[in-house]
Amino acid sequence: MPMAPVTCRNCGARVLVRKSSWNQTSVQWNADASSRCAERSLYGRELFLACTALNDSIVAAVRHGDLPIVDETASAAV
Repeated sequence: MPMAPVTCRNCGARVLVRKSSWNQTSVQWNADASSRCAERSLYGRELFLACTALNDSIVAAVRHGDLPIVDETASAAV
C-alpha cells in the first residue's frame, strides 16, 4: 500500500504517511512540511523524533477512514 498524504491540523504541514499497524507509522517529510512544523522548528538541527500535533492528526485520519492501517486492510481481505 502506498503512502498517503496527511496534513497536520495544527500547522498545516503535509507529509506522506503509511500506517502499517497501530504501533508502526512511517512518515516522509519534505522541505515544506519541515519548515512549517512548529514542534520541529524548536529542535533546529538536533535529533527530532516525532511531532505530537502531527501524530494526533495521523490518528484522526485513521479514525475518520482517511488513512488505512495496512495490517487491518490485509486481514479484512482474507
